[in-house]
Amino acid sequence: MGKKNNVSEFIFLGLTQNKNVEKFCFALFLVMFSGIVVGNLLIMVTIKSSPRLNSAMYFFLRYLSLADICYSSTTAPKMIADLLVEKKTISFEGCLTQLFFSHFFGCVEIFVLTVMAYDRYIAICKPLHYTAIMSKSVCGWMMVASWVGGFLHSLLQTLLTLSLPFCGPNMIDHYFCDVQPLLKLACADTYIVGLIVIINSGMISLCCFVVLSVSYIVILVTLRSHTSEGRLKALSTCASHITVVILFFGPCIFMYLRPSTTFSEDKSVAVFYTIVVPMLNPLIYTLRNEEVKNAMRNLWSKKVISVGNEK
Repeated sequence: MGKKNNVSEFIFLGLTQNKNVEKFCFALFLVMFSGIVVGNLLIMVTIKSSPRLNSAMYFFLRYLSLADICYSSTTAPKMIADLLVEKKTISFEGCLTQLFFSHFFGCVEIFVLTVMAYDRYIAICKPLHYTAIMSKSVCGWMMVASWVGGFLHSLLQTLLTLSLPFCGPNMIDHYFCDVQPLLKLACADTYIVGLIVIINSGMISLCCFVVLSVSYIVILVTLRSHTSEGRLKALSTCASHITVVILFFGPCIFMYLRPSTTFSEDKSVAVFYTIVVPMLNPLIYTLRNEEVKNAMRNLWSKKVISVGNEK
């Protein structure tokens, strides 16, 4: 029997059915999404224009900011616009496109965070070989591998979803297209597909988190032999990254390393890792990093001086 697909569009139930809450959420998420774009763009421009921020750590941070903007842009604008309309619809093709890019950029972010942990491990545990190991070409290939890995992961997720028959109903109890809610709507046995999704999404999150954890355990053990000043400096540079890792990986593991079921908390958790964490990343990396703050001050000073000279 061939695949049967009678669904041309999906209807989102959204975050809430309360109109007053929707208006509040519209204003809140519009401000938050603006903060994501402005904050991460500021980090990218600062790193690009500052000669002092030319190490591998800031190279990866720039691409993390890019991934943050792209990741949030796949879901947030549609969600914010839907808060003002009665019927929240998306075409079948648009749903699969949103699914592809949300998993693509989300997986890229996971790989970039993992590469950043490896960079910190080399910097602290093998400082004499850091320049040789983390050369520009190596960093470039690591970034290429992160984006290719994200593409392959997302392509598999999308093809698995596309292979399922959808014959109705077409109401998604979410605010964007994701694998778990779509599996509930498929009019076929989704056990095997759900298992592959867990292996593909959940295990990527879990394995990268384990690698990250082991890296920082080794770093902490190594720091015992450092001076107190060196220890504090190293911990300061790692603290921001550890905070972001916990905030991002916790919800991802909760969402994807489990059977194909949905919980009432899923939408709140999804809001956290698609909007809140990308908004916090620029704050976390700037507030705890004196080099970035100084570079931003210098960039602002140059901008003010150039504007003054033009007048």
